[in-house]
Amino acid sequence: MSETTTAPPKAVEGTLGFVDERLGSTTFFGRNVKKVFPDHWSFMLGEIALYSFIVLLLTGVYLTFWFKPSMLEVVYDGSYTNLQGVAMSEAYASTLHISFDVRGGLLMRQIHHWAAILFMASILAHMLRVFFTGAYRKPRELNWLIGLAMFTLGILEGLFGYSLPDDLLSGTGLRITQGVAESIPVVGTYIYMFLFGGEFPGQDIVPRLYMLHILLIPALLLALVTAHLMIMWHQKHTAMPVKHQSEKQVYGYPFYPVFMAKTGAYFLFVFGVTALFGAFFQINPVWLYGPYDPGAISSGSQPDWYMGFLEGSLRIMPAWEINAWGHTLSLSVLIPALLPLGIIMTGAAVWPFVEAWVTGDKRQHHVNDRPRNAPVRTAIGMAAVTFYGLLWIAGANDILAERFHISLFATTWFFRVTFFVGPVLAYIITKRICIGLQRKDAESVAHGVESGVIVMSPEGRFSERHEPAREAEMHVLLSKETALPAAPDRDAAGIPAAKGPVGHLRSRLNRAWTLDDIPIEEHGNGGHGEGEQKAIEGSEESREAKR
Repeated sequence: MSETTTAPPKAVEGTLGFVDERLGSTTFFGRNVKKVFPDHWSFMLGEIALYSFIVLLLTGVYLTFWFKPSMLEVVYDGSYTNLQGVAMSEAYASTLHISFDVRGGLLMRQIHHWAAILFMASILAHMLRVFFTGAYRKPRELNWLIGLAMFTLGILEGLFGYSLPDDLLSGTGLRITQGVAESIPVVGTYIYMFLFGGEFPGQDIVPRLYMLHILLIPALLLALVTAHLMIMWHQKHTAMPVKHQSEKQVYGYPFYPVFMAKTGAYFLFVFGVTALFGAFFQINPVWLYGPYDPGAISSGSQPDWYMGFLEGSLRIMPAWEINAWGHTLSLSVLIPALLPLGIIMTGAAVWPFVEAWVTGDKRQHHVNDRPRNAPVRTAIGMAAVTFYGLLWIAGANDILAERFHISLFATTWFFRVTFFVGPVLAYIITKRICIGLQRKDAESVAHGVESGVIVMSPEGRFSERHEPAREAEMHVLLSKETALPAAPDRDAAGIPAAKGPVGHLRSRLNRAWTLDDIPIEEHGNGGHGEGEQKAIEGSEESREAKR
């Protein structure tokens, strides 16, 4: 794609000249500092993820100076009087020391925790934006997979991170982790014993999680973030369908100085927000939970939000077990631990390739779709969001039952039913809404938009005058791509095409994808109602032909 922008200011040319005189790299820097970035608010979601990750690294380094990843038992004698004289692990004691005795320690702990929550939330929001706008399509499938890998690693990093203090809440989470590992057939016991170094809780789990938390996973995340940015830089950023933007031309602001100034200010804004949250909103007060005791559990225990869907799946799963040949297969733990995450992550990973196969679309896409213009994709996305959201809420079924005075049995069965019904309803409702919005767009293009002016005809009839949509709005409305038809069942001579079961499946899926597609075309009728009727009638005829 080509890039369109104004001539660079003198500050840019002066900087390039300074660097070139010393490094002889005018071509490289000249090409990259003038790189164009489209301007849309939704693109900031990825920036939030990047900057919260930086905040995580900075605050994490600070915390490593005082945290002791050891499960050796000590007697606490710090400044928190309520726990003085209590036996606890060195990990928990050092966490209390950071919170009460290290200058700025509690603030850094809370900033670190809030940044982790913001990191996961922004990654999820960014991935939803990419999915619903079709920004994962060719040539960006690899970056989509990298994003999924970062989200998965973020879940593990968060789990390991809040397990380190060895308080009662984190120990409860580790107990669930141990149960999940042990439920895996054949290798589960080996995984469990290797991870914990012996019978639960053992003496090795915190040191091992600490190494994973501060070295391995951050290194992998840093490598993936770097690869993600390099691929994005090479392929250029996707753009929304606005005036002057096309598949072959990028329209926006140069990297230097406009984008650099904006993104620098945005980093300070993200850092400031996490600092304010860390200063004024308490999170994970480990001193209230006490040290971990395998025989105790705190009431209303809840993990961080991004682990909520796994918690919910465990809570609503019936107590199913299979006993055979002296072995027990705990389906009540194995299925909820692996199936929901597998459905969401595997489905998201293969979706770009499944969509390209079903639609036969091998084109490169640099302009994003409007969600309404891809009803099937948007409906499937909302079904997945509903699936995830119901499991997430189900993770708090005990709190919902207690706060709203409802039977815990009733809340559990409610989520068991809606787990299957909710995504189906979300798919149907979302698709119908998208088709309705497409009809409205077709009407606006063919018939014009309402002007608010009422006129009377010579026959005495009153009607509202319609005017053509503005040029910028018309560009957005006409950005809808025409759906590609499926491969014909018969060739030009009328002979049935040779198709196997997979070919017939692809044809049926393609028809389902394009069945309710509403063509949006400019008819050049000056915004009269006749053109609108033709557009709608044409869409009806096309759907009948596809049936």
